[in-house]
Amino acid sequence: MAAEDRIRWDELYQARSTEPYPAPDPLLLTSVPPAPTGLDEPPRALDVAAGRGQNGLWLAEQGYAVDLMDISRVGLLQARAEMTARNLRNVNLLPVDLDEVELGLERYHIICGFRFLKRHLFPQFRRALVVGGRLIYETFNQRYAAIRPPFKPDYLLEIGELAALFSDWTILHYEEDSHVTRLVALKPHPEGQNA
Repeated sequence: MAAEDRIRWDELYQARSTEPYPAPDPLLLTSVPPAPTGLDEPPRALDVAAGRGQNGLWLAEQGYAVDLMDISRVGLLQARAEMTARNLRNVNLLPVDLDEVELGLERYHIICGFRFLKRHLFPQFRRALVVGGRLIYETFNQRYAAIRPPFKPDYLLEIGELAALFSDWTILHYEEDSHVTRLVALKPHPEGQNA
């Protein structure tokens, strides 16, 4: 399946290669705090299913060291070209199959994902964010099937699903409009520890 996914996304990004480079998603622009200072290393961010990398490159411009993960090498090559044009050096381009990735423990201050759904990654997001880290996530929900049939239900959030998955976190923003669900949530301190 990974090979088929890679071919499909490579073809899509190749077809878009003559289009203007996309702007970062609006939810990201309103949800990212200034990069923390006084750390031993730059704060880290992850752009999962990054595509052409517009969100991750914007995060890099805000002072984060960013990992761009995507299965499409074509998308990541376009991100590299834009990264070079902007003279950004704090970006890692990681061609990965997100069905098999391991994100590690408490590595990231920000994790963002847009128009992408692999439910098995949500527990990894929970583990991979540092305490106080921020998840910024936006993707289609079940109502999208009525707008664009046929669409595989496995790739659509249930109504209320994302809020339920992170109900024990501090939810800064949550909305479900006609067909899109958006969440911004902070990872809490473990119970019994001071902030």
